[in-house]
Amino acid sequence: MNTTISFEPETLTIEDNLFEEILRAADVVGKIYGVENSELSITLTDDEHIHALNKKFRGIDRATDVLSFAFRESDEPEIIGADFEILGDVIISLERAKVQAEEYGHSFLREIIFLEVHGILHLLGYDHISEDERQEMESEQKFIMSKLGIGR
Repeated sequence: MNTTISFEPETLTIEDNLFEEILRAADVVGKIYGVENSELSITLTDDEHIHALNKKFRGIDRATDVLSFAFRESDEPEIIGADFEILGDVIISLERAKVQAEEYGHSFLREIIFLEVHGILHLLGYDHISEDERQEMESEQKFIMSKLGIGR
């Protein structure tokens, strides 16, 4: 998958191994779901920025761990004749991920990759509004994490 990783604010950084694992996870998900030629944007951010996005786009006035914005659900025009699909954007709060990793008792890397997988699944049309949807999405997340070799 053609994955672009950016930081907001730009002063945020992560270790090189985490950067590589984020790219690897996107590639694995792409192959599993047949979207390996797609484009994906991942933004790593802080609680302040994700809070502002959550409030603006979802009307929820608090920080969250991950947001997904699917291109196919946007008002953007379809790109005719392209050899790729633009999946959309996944935004992950590094601050929330750190807190959650500590709360759940697993590594920061595991939490970031889990949030990435969760976000990409939303871009692919998975959701967790109903109990059946939640169970299906949870099953997919477990499957992908096992394929990545990243356990709790």
